[in-house]
Amino acid sequence: PSPCTMAAPPSFKPGSAFSALLKGGTKHISGPENGLLRNIDACRKLGDAVRTSLGPLGMHKMVITHLGKMIVTSDAATILRELEVEHPVAKLIVSAADAQKRECGDGTGLVVAFAAALLEEAEVLVRMGLHPSEIIEGYETALEIACKELEPLVVRSLANVRDEAAVVAALSPPLASSINGLEEILAPLVAQACISVLSPAGAFNVESVRVAKVPGGSVIEGSKLIRGAVLAGTGVESGVEKVEKAVVAAYTCDVDTSESETKGTVLLTSADQLMGYTRGEEDAMEAKIKSIVVDGGVNVILAPKFGEVALHYIDKYKAMAVACPSKFDLRRVAKTCGAVVLAKLDLPTREELGKCDAIVVEEIGSTPCVVFRQNNPAARVATILIRAATRNTLDDVDRAIENATNVFRCYLRDPRMLPGAGAAEAQLATHLAKHASTLPGLQQYAVGKFAEALKVVPRTLIENAGANSTDGVADLIAAHNRGDKNAGVNPEGGFYDAAEAGVFDSYYCKVWALRYATEAALTAMRVDQIIMAKTAGGPNPRDMMPGDYGDDAP
Repeated sequence: PSPCTMAAPPSFKPGSAFSALLKGGTKHISGPENGLLRNIDACRKLGDAVRTSLGPLGMHKMVITHLGKMIVTSDAATILRELEVEHPVAKLIVSAADAQKRECGDGTGLVVAFAAALLEEAEVLVRMGLHPSEIIEGYETALEIACKELEPLVVRSLANVRDEAAVVAALSPPLASSINGLEEILAPLVAQACISVLSPAGAFNVESVRVAKVPGGSVIEGSKLIRGAVLAGTGVESGVEKVEKAVVAAYTCDVDTSESETKGTVLLTSADQLMGYTRGEEDAMEAKIKSIVVDGGVNVILAPKFGEVALHYIDKYKAMAVACPSKFDLRRVAKTCGAVVLAKLDLPTREELGKCDAIVVEEIGSTPCVVFRQNNPAARVATILIRAATRNTLDDVDRAIENATNVFRCYLRDPRMLPGAGAAEAQLATHLAKHASTLPGLQQYAVGKFAEALKVVPRTLIENAGANSTDGVADLIAAHNRGDKNAGVNPEGGFYDAAEAGVFDSYYCKVWALRYATEAALTAMRVDQIIMAKTAGGPNPRDMMPGDYGDDAP
């Protein structure tokens, strides 16, 4: 063919499928059966997988990642993160749970279970003939009513966030939901840690409460609170293992002999020249260490790595060398001591130095740990040292402490408490069921199904306790109809007054969980077609996460 000849564009035949308009390999899913109902089915399966982990008696999931790492946990956020969900609509619920995790730090299981229940109830209405827009309008109305009805259900308020007993009572339920049976040990430790890092103005940083995990021993006997920082699994490089009234200098560079940026050749013609060459490097390193330790008054040096020559002179001048290979550990320890991390091995100024009451090497079990004890209230860093027999238990306790710390942050934003154990959801379901009958038009069906979806929480708690959920939910709703608005599910069987039993939920966390779950369900119901392009080759894009998100360093 002639070079000027152009290929004719592919013709579109009348009556062809929509996919004929798209690039080859594109998938197109549409229609009630293939679109909306298939999306609902995928979200329901995701909800069923996470729902059984809800509550103090929730079951654990064993997830083995593509790298072979085994994770055993009941934490919904961890399960969703490791499952790597691929369904595009189910990802909406995962995104809602992730938003709940970032906003409140707890309640991710409630978001997934409630969103899946809303979609499951919406499927019934769709099969009855209701249009998704009518269901969406009814769900939006029900959400507004539910958020307003939550305010009269408030039974308590955390008025004084520095009252340790009140904070322990507030943090015990979220800890029990994650690590049932250990809340009596962990709640006082978390409460003391959160109160100790709280500034006089009421500012609180979740990153100021850290966890150090040491294998061996038990959570009950080995866990304790340390005011300051702990580097677990590492010792000191120098011979000095204990320093009182430490003056700390922190560096991001290695403390070692300098190397040129380009390769070079040095011609040595005699042994004296060789001795003078090495001696010159040693003298330069000694001058640096002497200026830092003697002139600067430093007795503890933090750095990622130490050379043998540098360690010799650090020992000579009776200083301590602590290696911090992790930049996160280095940053946290520097924050504990109030030091400024320097990028070059120079003499720090007085403002760049940090101070610590005591730095000591302790052997906990068979694990060496460097403990930075700081009694200065201005440091505002606390570390909870936990011990357990297995790595999975350590990780689970770590996640439970993280959730409880975030719940404390929620109480700082809104101190109101709701009755837990499914009492708030049961009361909302009762109120919405009564209100639905007074609404005109087709909204009453959607509001009624919203009320039915709220029953997923008490139903799941009853199922996880091993009781009959059908009879249990009916008895619980009957109790709320009689006016017992604080009636909740007793894990040991039957029901009790959740407020009297000391089982509370954060009002702030509950409101956001209802909003995120409803928004995810409404977004999923608005999707009637899915158009998926052919997956491009190459590695998957890396998620943009904070620098220390999911960091396993203590």
